Parts: sequence; structure tokens; C-alpha cells
Amino acid sequence: MIHGESYKCIVAEAAKNAIGEYREEDGKGTGYLERIFVVKLLLDANQPNRIAGAVGFSVRENKVYIFKCNAMLVACGGAVNVYRPRSTGEGMGRAWYPVWNAGSTYTLCSQVGAEMTMMENRFVPARFKDGYGPVG
Repeated sequence: MIHGESYKCIVAEAAKNAIGEYREEDGKGTGYLERIFVVKLLLDANQPNRIAGAVGFSVRENKVYIFKCNAMLVACGGAVNVYRPRSTGEGMGRAWYPVWNAGSTYTLCSQVGAEMTMMENRFVPARFKDGYGPVG
């Protein structure tokens, strides 16, 4: 067992309470929405090189969300399994990084013409069960 694993639900509940509530009836509040799949970034009509929001849908409910923003941070992870691995035998076909990172960061940003910087610094790999690589 990873040390601290039993604290995840306790810490998550405290963080949720600290952030606040999202009021769905008026779309305001200081809270957050979970399980929203963002599919498109929206440009500002007055400043074409500025992001004004995003469009996404709920993966649990039949709802579409449109978000307005003054600034945006896109942090979806890197792209995994882009290149063929050099490993052979036991390691062939296994990934060092989570295979669900499909390059969404690059796609969302390049579709709206954003300047892409630090692409070589993809992400810091998290530990996940039965992972193969330098993090265990």
C-alpha cells in the first residue's frame, strides 16, 4: 500500500468544502464542476488572439457547458504512445506513462492558433497501479 492512501477521501472532502459550491441554477459560485470533457476553446470576438472560454459536455449527464474566462490554463497531460518503444521482451507494449493521455493539450491549443511553448516538458508522471517505468 502507498503511504497516505487512506487519507485521499478525507483530504478530498476537505478540499471540496474549502473551494465552495457551484450554483447550477445561475451558473455562478466559487466551486468547480467534475467530469466535464472540454472539446473546444473559444476565442474572444474583440481580441482574436485571446481565449474567452471553452465548451464541454458532461460524461455522466446529457448536458453541454459553456464557460467564460479571463485567463485559461490548459493542463491535460502529454501524448503517450506516439513513438515506438525501444524496449523488447517484457517491456514491449507497456507504457511508462498513463496511456489515457492522448495529447488533448496540444490539440485544443493548436486548433485556436495558440502559441505552443515548453512542449518538451510534457508532464510529471504520476504513480498508477501496475505502471511500468521510473516511478515504480
